[in-house]
Amino acid sequence: MKKSLLSLKLSGLLVPSVLALSLSACSSPSSTLNQGTLKIAMEGTYPPFTSKNEQGELVGFDVDIAKAVAQKLNLKPEFVLTEWSGILAGLQANKYDVIVNQVGITPERQNSIGFSQPYAYSRPEIIVAKNNTFNPQSLADLKGKRVGSTLGSNYEKQLIDTGDIKIVTYPGAPEILADLVAGRIDAAYNDRLVVNYIINDQKLPVRGAGQIGDAAPVGIALKKGNSALKDQIDKALTEMRSDGTFEKISQKWFGQDVGQP
Repeated sequence: MKKSLLSLKLSGLLVPSVLALSLSACSSPSSTLNQGTLKIAMEGTYPPFTSKNEQGELVGFDVDIAKAVAQKLNLKPEFVLTEWSGILAGLQANKYDVIVNQVGITPERQNSIGFSQPYAYSRPEIIVAKNNTFNPQSLADLKGKRVGSTLGSNYEKQLIDTGDIKIVTYPGAPEILADLVAGRIDAAYNDRLVVNYIINDQKLPVRGAGQIGDAAPVGIALKKGNSALKDQIDKALTEMRSDGTFEKISQKWFGQDVGQP
C-alpha cells in the first residue's frame, strides 16, 4: 500500500495547499483534506489514550499523537468523537479521514481497512477488584465468569473465541470499570496500559491479574487503498521518532517507550 508521492518543498517547508490537493486526489470523495483539515475519529472515553479533562478538553496519548501527525502534515486536526462499536463503520462511510484510537492491526481488519506503520504496542490484561481473591492468569480461568469488554473490540473477540465466558459488553472502559468496582461483573479484559494508568492515576480499587499473549501493534486506521495519505502519515511518524516527539509524548503518559514491542 506504499505510494510514490513527490514531496514539494519551499525553503524546507512542505507547501500545505499542494500537499492537501495531492492527498485528496487519492482519498475518498468526501475527504476534508483539500480544506486543510484532517478529520480524526476517537472515542473520547478511553483514558489515558483519549478522554476529556475537567475543563472538557480532549486529552490523552492518542490525542497528542494525532495532533503531532496533523502538524507534520500541515493540516488542522478536527476530532470526531464516536463510540468504539461504530468507529470502523464510520471510517468506511467517509465520516472522517483516520482513526487514532488504539486500533489493533489484525489480519481481519487489514482485509477491509488500511493502516499506518505501528506507532505503539500493547497487550491485554485481565482486571479484577483489588480485594478479590480471584486471580485469573489465563482466559481459560474466566470460563463461567461475568467478564466486561468493549463492544466490537479485539478483547471481546478473544473472549468469544475462548468460549463459556459470560461476556458483558460496554461502550467504553469507564463503564466497564464502574461495573467491576460495583461488583456487577467478576473481571474486565482490557489494555494493560489502561490498567496501569487507572491504578496509578484514578485510584480505583482494581488491579491487574494475568497478562495475555504477545504485544500487539497499534496503528492509525484509514481507508484501504488511500496510499497517498498512508505514506505521508508513515513519514510523519518516522520523523516523530527521529526528532524526539514520540518519546516525549510516550514518556508524558506512560513513563516508558510504548513504541517498542
